[in-house]
Amino acid sequence: MSEVLFYHLEKKSLDDVLPELIERTLARNWRALVRTESAERAQALDNLLWTWSEESFLPHAQAGDGDPLKQPVLITVEEGNLNRADVLFLVGGRTPQSWDGETANFTRIVVVFDGRDEQALPGVRAAWTAARQSGHETTYWRQSAGGRWEKQA
Repeated sequence: MSEVLFYHLEKKSLDDVLPELIERTLARNWRALVRTESAERAQALDNLLWTWSEESFLPHAQAGDGDPLKQPVLITVEEGNLNRADVLFLVGGRTPQSWDGETANFTRIVVVFDGRDEQALPGVRAAWTAARQSGHETTYWRQSAGGRWEKQA
């Protein structure tokens, strides 16, 4: 089973948080797959990762840009583990088609969601329930008033 982390954004945006999480993933010598809901979001994340920090380089590509197996970070809207990633980041309301199927191919699954988006919350709650019912070790992280991540459940 995979470890599943739910990150509840309240103080910071996805653009503020995702690069830091990816940087930590790469520091562990893990590969990352970022799955999003649209090609537009994939393009925006691609641009973000290129310009995120002058002190840090996050090597990445979008699906369709060369050989996915050569990419330590791959951004996609497609299903499947195209770059044999250790960590799957789900953003923009994406959840796995099944918590029993492809999720076994990942060491960790990170669901990043905006707590201010009332339309997204029912889907996230359903994903939490489904992940737990499938036997995954799930944790819920919320931003403190100071912006630090605190484990809630």
